[in-house]
Amino acid sequence: MKKPIKNNLQEIRSTTNMTQEELANQVDVSIQTIQSIEKGKYKPSDSLAVNIARSLNKDVTDIFS
Repeated sequence: MKKPIKNNLQEIRSTTNMTQEELANQVDVSIQTIQSIEKGKYKPSDSLAVNIARSLNKDVTDIFS
């Protein structure tokens, strides 16, 4: 069984009052992709992780460990 990927995306996104839909639109992915990342079921590519971090004005290491 795969180990979930740890991240703080949901917490950080919530503190910025950004919806999953808004984030998905900003980084050009589906809402389902954002949901899967938040649940730890999907590991984003390096470029997607960087785009997510930029959209939230955070470092990649603040969100993904």
